[in-house]
Amino acid sequence: MTKHYVLAAGGTGGHMVPAAALAAELMKRGHHVALVSDARGVRFPELFDGVQTHVLPAGRFAGGPLGYARALREMWRGRAMARELYKTFRPAAVIGFGGYPAMPALLAAFAHKIPTAVHEQNAVLGRVNRLVARRVDAIATSYERTERLPEKLIAKTHLVGNPVREAVLALRTRPYPLLEEDGIFRVLVTGGSQGASVLSQVVPDGLAMLPPTFRRRLQVTHQARIEDIDAARAQYAEHQIAAELATYLPDMPEQLAWAHLVIGRAGASTIAELTAAGRPAILVPLPSATDDHQTVNAREMTDVGGARTIPQQKFTAVELAKQMQKLGLDPAALENAAGRARSIGRPYAVSDLADLVESLDAPRARLPVTTRQPKAAYA
Repeated sequence: MTKHYVLAAGGTGGHMVPAAALAAELMKRGHHVALVSDARGVRFPELFDGVQTHVLPAGRFAGGPLGYARALREMWRGRAMARELYKTFRPAAVIGFGGYPAMPALLAAFAHKIPTAVHEQNAVLGRVNRLVARRVDAIATSYERTERLPEKLIAKTHLVGNPVREAVLALRTRPYPLLEEDGIFRVLVTGGSQGASVLSQVVPDGLAMLPPTFRRRLQVTHQARIEDIDAARAQYAEHQIAAELATYLPDMPEQLAWAHLVIGRAGASTIAELTAAGRPAILVPLPSATDDHQTVNAREMTDVGGARTIPQQKFTAVELAKQMQKLGLDPAALENAAGRARSIGRPYAVSDLADLVESLDAPRARLPVTTRQPKAAYA
């Protein structure tokens, strides 16, 4: 039966990418989907082809009493607009993906008694999801353990994983790229959609400290901020390291396919893509991330041996070179790390999330969603 669903997400890639994956899956199943976001969210038009999009006001709770008052006023105005939307679109359920723009849509759903769920991409329940967790019908998580999730809400919590793009998911069928002892060693450096200055400052000098025989084998693809790219390019040239730099990598899935090692942040989408594809990594969590969630995100992949985590305050050229040698000088160990990363990937995330969404308007005595998580191939 064709149904209508509203997806509500904050305007950053971390929220929008899983929302887009769910939208595509629901439409594939014959449903109609509408997106509710803010002005930033509509900057990703290619993600939501065929999805009607609505921009609603949503204030951010910051700036003291006056800022809070403005935020509440904007939130209430967005709620009123969402209620008008629901009178014509008549959603079977409303799904929030975090971020303040999701709040008005969820508040309107509560007012209309429309079934609701939230999806949490990180290993720490986000602020907006915490605010609504007790009122929604279901909570979908991406990690075995999610911090800040009250134990009394576990009964309505479902582990589904974090949906990734189909092009990344397709990498699970491709073997880890052949790594010969004297062959090219491909390193992908990425700091998320905005890049990361610390990676541009540290990585070239860290790679330069590797033994000459190893350093000559390196082929680096480095995504850098526009203000950092010239200095980083000069550093690579000075160290005679083959490197291609860009502020944006449109072919990220293909870059990931050929990478032997990734050096990057530990955002939810990055972790989901690394574990979906099965690529080992050196992770440098963003220290200013809310609730330090990137450090928590990195924990599972590090614990199984698929990654090494270096706190940013300890991320120096010397430390990077040390970790690179531990991972990169033994091809068998590196391939093993790739397998361990892959073992915790959740390739059915978008399908399981769609199953959960479709069950929301079913009778209350519904069966729990099956995560279909494959058993880990590594201890």
